Amino acid sequence: MEQANIPAEVILGVDTHLDVHVGVVIDAVGRVMGTLSVETNLGGYEQLLIWARSLGRLDRAGIEGTGSYGAGLTHFLEDKGIAVVEINRPNRSRRRLRGKSDPTDAESAARSVLANDATGVPKARNGMAEALRTLSVARRSAVKAKTQAVNQLRALLVSAPSSLRDLVLKVKTEHCVAACAALQENDEKDPVITSLRTTLRLLARRWNALHEELRELDKQLVRLTKLAAPRTLGRFGVGPQTAATLLITAGDNPSRLRNEAALAALCGVSPIEASSGKTSRHRLNRGGQRQANNALWTIAMVRMRSDARTLQYVARRTAEGLSKKEIHRCLKRYIVRELYPLILEDLADSVATT
Repeated sequence: MEQANIPAEVILGVDTHLDVHVGVVIDAVGRVMGTLSVETNLGGYEQLLIWARSLGRLDRAGIEGTGSYGAGLTHFLEDKGIAVVEINRPNRSRRRLRGKSDPTDAESAARSVLANDATGVPKARNGMAEALRTLSVARRSAVKAKTQAVNQLRALLVSAPSSLRDLVLKVKTEHCVAACAALQENDEKDPVITSLRTTLRLLARRWNALHEELRELDKQLVRLTKLAAPRTLGRFGVGPQTAATLLITAGDNPSRLRNEAALAALCGVSPIEASSGKTSRHRLNRGGQRQANNALWTIAMVRMRSDARTLQYVARRTAEGLSKKEIHRCLKRYIVRELYPLILEDLADSVATT
């Protein structure tokens, strides 16, 4: 009799957007029990939760975009004791057969949870890793804008009149930017020369502003990385930028990474089996987070140049017939194995202090 009074389990799937979230609830055998659209605010989240619980016992929810449009809903449901599962893009072959709509995507998210096809744990985004991520977002865009500004400046100088080009075109970027920033307004009657001087001056000022912005961001990034990852920074070849990138990839809740193989897959350095018939081989993993992959590449490159232990390994593997690229890929995988426990310890300490 007691078991008969226990509500049957239901699973919520949510397709998230900027202004509206669409939720679909299915039961334990996959039958759709209802669909609801709510606004992306606290009131909408409450409405969605109350509605889903009215249909049964809600313990699990699958949400698309837990790190973007679905971040607010994810935090809300987790605070209410709901286990949230991160859902990747819907299966493309299934989408071609069934078409595309918000309720269909939400239903697909719920079915992925029911079938245990989706098991990813969302990042917590409430600690040092999130703080480093916000700084890295601004730094990455500033680097791109700064590079674009100096490229545009030099491109304009290539075709500029020789009188102006000889005046400001320098070999070193800093000297060239300083010369362009010092250009003054004059009584030049040629509109081309006038507009060119103005453009060069503005591009140079933009480069200087971005240069100062990057100095401030790097200062903050170094300070936070030293606080958050002292063990990881202590390893040979690991600098503040690479350590911050690896911590961001792991996230503030490292328990979502079951082992070092999971971190390797997340960084795109785990070889993927591509065997068939009598052929047994592995292929390069082109997935994962490419920023983390690049950080591991940088660490491996530094070690291949000046770390005695790595130089011995490179010599041995070269004698075995491996190419430099193959050795580099092996090193990236070994570096993950070395840094994985250190990253976990650093993140655990940062969580305890925040």
